[in-house]
Amino acid sequence: MMSYLGLNKRFDFRRIGKQVIKTEREGLAQLEQYINEDFSKSCEAILNCMGKVVVMGMGKSGHIGRKIAATFASTGTPAFFVHPAEANHGDLGMVTSHDIVLAISNSGESHEIKTLIPVLKRQAIKMICMTNKADSSIGKVTDIHLCVKVSHEACPLGLAPTASTTAILAMGDALAVALLKARGFTAKDFALSHPGGALGRKLLLHVRDIMHTGNELPNVSRNASLRDALLEITRKKLGLTVICDDLMKIEGIFTDGDLRRIFDLGIDLNNAKIADVMTYGGIRIHPNALAVDALNLMQVRHITSLLVANDDQLIGVVHMHDMLRAGVV
Repeated sequence: MMSYLGLNKRFDFRRIGKQVIKTEREGLAQLEQYINEDFSKSCEAILNCMGKVVVMGMGKSGHIGRKIAATFASTGTPAFFVHPAEANHGDLGMVTSHDIVLAISNSGESHEIKTLIPVLKRQAIKMICMTNKADSSIGKVTDIHLCVKVSHEACPLGLAPTASTTAILAMGDALAVALLKARGFTAKDFALSHPGGALGRKLLLHVRDIMHTGNELPNVSRNASLRDALLEITRKKLGLTVICDDLMKIEGIFTDGDLRRIFDLGIDLNNAKIADVMTYGGIRIHPNALAVDALNLMQVRHITSLLVANDDQLIGVVHMHDMLRAGVV
């Protein structure tokens, strides 16, 4: 093998890279002709499946198959990947008669998949395959054949699956997205399968999950002095205190912004009562509201904190910093 270091002239990596992209782009352009009646039948079969989609594939097709199964699962089509070689040694027990098998083999001659077909047929399990030949061994015996064919691979040797695996991946995405639309799958549904992601945090996190309660909740009575209220604001570090009665019914609110404003009024800070300077009411949100709704309300009203309440009953306080820590912003 000739080492790159042994070449006398600089190798043009960019030219080869652009050729690969061009070849794969051409392969994808050819793929549209295979979005045909067999594609519709595949979607209908998967949509009507009472179990899961079991994706199988060997080698590079297996790697692509894993991604297709993951895309199905995250977009409303229950699916998982089973390695054909492992299926031949016990893992086929994961497949039930309610499932549907999606077998991926570029040539349609994968030995490990072919040996599974008689058993799958005996169990009356419906099979879809993706190959480049309808008359291949796998293509001829499966229920639905999805042709995924490219004119040539990006690999100059014509050996390493490149353009063909890109096309198979695109066909898998086409199936997944078509099924997503047919199911009426929503962003909220997507978040349910991605609770750890940014979308999940935005769509599934509620105000009650991040609000301050108990000893963290800044509150004083209407008879408290302004000085006591300021001390409460300082202790709780939320930039406000809520004025409540003995049953925690909200009467008003006082923020550090209010403090800056009353300096211009000539009020005696040492002797004033909080009831004399508080703002009655206060902007509030229900604890069952989504955190993203609380964030939107803060932004619209140009505030950094919200009272969390059930009608007039104070339950908690949520601050913009809580949104940042939770990843909602």
